[in-house]
Amino acid sequence: MTGGGQAIKYLWYGDDFTGASDTLATFAIAGLKALLCLGVPDATHLAAVGPLDALGIAGAARSMSPEALRREVDPVGRFAQVLRVPLLHYKCCSTFDSSPTVGSLGEAIRTLEHYMPNPLRAIVGGQPSLGRYCAFGNLFAGAGTDGEVFRIDRHPTMAHHPVTPMSEADLRLHLSKQGVPNIDLVDWRQLDGKSDEALDARITVREGRATLFDVLQTGHLQRIGRQLWQSAHLAPLLVVGASSVAEAVIAHWREIGLCNADVPALEIAPARDPVFVLAGSQSALTAVQVEAALAGGSNARYRSVALDIPSIVSDGGAVATTAEQCASLLRQGHSVIAHTGRMMDGGPSQLSVAQAGGRLLADVLKRAPFVRRAGVAGGDTSSLAVEALDIWALGFAGTLSKGVTLTRANSEDIRIDGLELMLKGGQMGGPDLFEKLLGGVR
Repeated sequence: MTGGGQAIKYLWYGDDFTGASDTLATFAIAGLKALLCLGVPDATHLAAVGPLDALGIAGAARSMSPEALRREVDPVGRFAQVLRVPLLHYKCCSTFDSSPTVGSLGEAIRTLEHYMPNPLRAIVGGQPSLGRYCAFGNLFAGAGTDGEVFRIDRHPTMAHHPVTPMSEADLRLHLSKQGVPNIDLVDWRQLDGKSDEALDARITVREGRATLFDVLQTGHLQRIGRQLWQSAHLAPLLVVGASSVAEAVIAHWREIGLCNADVPALEIAPARDPVFVLAGSQSALTAVQVEAALAGGSNARYRSVALDIPSIVSDGGAVATTAEQCASLLRQGHSVIAHTGRMMDGGPSQLSVAQAGGRLLADVLKRAPFVRRAGVAGGDTSSLAVEALDIWALGFAGTLSKGVTLTRANSEDIRIDGLELMLKGGQMGGPDLFEKLLGGVR
C-alpha cells in the first residue's frame, strides 16, 4: 500500500483543493517526492507511482456539514492507520475560516483522533510565507500578496466571507465553538528564546487538550517541526494547520538529513494552446485579477464570458449553452475567462455556485479537448470543479505565485490525463496571475 514498498513519512488531507495543492508544492520544491490523490488511493495506483516521501488526499470538507465531513475524512483516518504513517496533517485554509456547521475543524479532529494514538493534538497557527501570522493565539492575515496585514476578524475579505466569516481572531476561542475546548498555547516567546530542552519541558501533553503553536516568523517553523517530528516518532500524530505544518517538518528534516536543500524552481513553459479559466471566487483580489486579464478590450489575451449565476445554478440547459459559448471561443484560438462577478445577498449559495462551476468546467473540457491548461479560482469552486473531472491524482508542474500551484492531472481518461490545472484560493496571487498562467513564469 505504500508505493514500491517505501514507507510514506507524511500524509495530508486538504479540506479544499487549492490548499491541498499548495502543500504538494511545498514538498516538491524541497526536492521530495509527493503526489496529491483525489480520494483515498488504491494499491494499484500507488504501486504505479513508486516510492513517495509524502502523500496527499484532496477533498472538499471545507464546504461540508459536520455529518458529511465525518463521512469524508473517516476513510482518511483508516487509511493513515493502515499505512502506519507517523504524521497525519489535516490541512485547513491558512485563514482557518470554518464554523460549527460548515467545514468544522473540531469535527475533523474528533473524527481523526481515533486513528492517531498520540495524545498531542497539535495546531500550527500561522504561515509567514503567505502573510499569515499567529501571536498570543490571535491570527493575522495579509490582504493579497504582500498586502497590509489585518487581524483576521477585521480582514476586509475573511471577516465577510460569504460562508464562513471570521468573527473571532483568537484561534482558541474560534475552535472552542467547534468543540475543541481548553487549548494550550505555546506562544512565540517560547519559540524565540528558549532552548530545545526548555521548549520540550514547556509542552506538557494533557489528555483531552490540544496545543496551539504561535508562528510569527519562518524561524519558528523549524523549532515547531522538531517538536512535531519527535512526537510523531513516539506515536502516530495528528496535526491541524496550513502548509506551514509541512514547512515546519521539512525544515527539521533538513536539519537531521532527511531532506536536501531546495531544488531549483521548475520553469513553467508558455501555454501552447488556448487556456480556460473559471473564476468562481467573489474575492476582491480575484476581481482585480480578472480585470487585469481583460484589460485592453479586444487586444486582451483573454476573452470574457460573464456567467449568469441564477441560470447556471438552476438550469442544466444554461450550463450547456454557456459551455458551448466558451468552447466556441476556445476553438477560435482565444483563451477564455468565465467569471461570476460579485454575488448579491439572497442569491444562490456559494456551494450551489461551486457545483455549477464544476459542471461547466467538465462540459467545456469535453467540448474543447485540445485545452491542455486550465485555471480555477476559488477554494470551494476548485474542490468541486476538480471533483467533476475523472482525475485520480495531481502531480506538481510548477509554482505560479505564492500559494498558487500548477498541477498535472493523472486520469484514466486520455482527454484529461496530463491536463495542467491551476487551483487558487480567492486571496492568492498577484494582479497578473492569469497572465502568468498563459505565459509561464519568466
